[in-house]
Amino acid sequence: MSRFALLTALSSLALLSACGGGEPDTTDVETGGDDSAMVDTEMATENGLAPQDPADSTATEGTLEWAVAGDWRGGDTARDVWRHPQETLEFFEIDPSGTIVEIWPGGGWYARILAPWIAANGGTYIGATFPESSPSEARREARANFLAEMASNPVYGQVQAGDFSADVANIAPAGSVDAVLTFRNVHNWMSGGFAERAFADFYTVLRPGGVLGVVEHRLPDTREQDPRASTGYVQEAYIIALAEEAGFELVGRSDVNANPADTADHPFGVWTLPPVSRTSPFGEPEDPAFDREPYDAIGESDRMTLLFRKPLRDNTPSDAEEDAGGDAGEEG
Repeated sequence: MSRFALLTALSSLALLSACGGGEPDTTDVETGGDDSAMVDTEMATENGLAPQDPADSTATEGTLEWAVAGDWRGGDTARDVWRHPQETLEFFEIDPSGTIVEIWPGGGWYARILAPWIAANGGTYIGATFPESSPSEARREARANFLAEMASNPVYGQVQAGDFSADVANIAPAGSVDAVLTFRNVHNWMSGGFAERAFADFYTVLRPGGVLGVVEHRLPDTREQDPRASTGYVQEAYIIALAEEAGFELVGRSDVNANPADTADHPFGVWTLPPVSRTSPFGEPEDPAFDREPYDAIGESDRMTLLFRKPLRDNTPSDAEEDAGGDAGEEG
């Protein structure tokens, strides 16, 4: 199914379900979907979300608990209450002795957990960041800053760099990766018009049996999906369809990163909420008169957490099958 047909079908479904209810932002694009702003963990308790226990500083070296508790993470830990890194990575079934790719690691929030954990277990961490040849100075700077930090502390090991953008997909050799992870980035690829290609690229680099873990801001399926995801929110059904179109199988869903207080209908999209906490449209000066209190009380966004697997037997149709109407490889 083409992306246009997919969006048409989902939009029609949303309009029926809702009975008539209800320039793309580049903030996350420039940072790779990550950021370093801190939030008040008391908001999680007010919203009925249980804060994580404090990180265990006595955890055995090389374990995921050890990586999450690492003092090199600094102020990152303030957001664990919203991002649940240990539970998320456990749900993604990550084997740290394998080859793990993080797509658009941005400021390195997850990289500061993944890279030490993977290095301590003899695996390979690849940060697929913006290409060095990017025409955007901000993106070239983001790449340089990320790689400089990964080289600044031996705990991160030998971090490798891949390239990924709308025009470049040099992530890793085909069939060489055990897991691909992406956190809050699908809306950026929709904004850039290459989400369909992105999932196909991930499928290509994974080994048969490899996994794809996706975290994304969740748009209720009863609402109409903007093809460019200008609010930053994406329907769960749309992401599942994108992955399945690329050949993936859905393994499971988790609500570990859910926030039922998020209504996904804010004046400046998801960026109205912490940690970005926008008070005006993109490109305009901050509005000191904007009432942030109700949005700060919500906390960070409601997020889906999805696990996909590349089948041991390739599910993607060959060119010959497509020419024959897609039936050439079917068994009776």
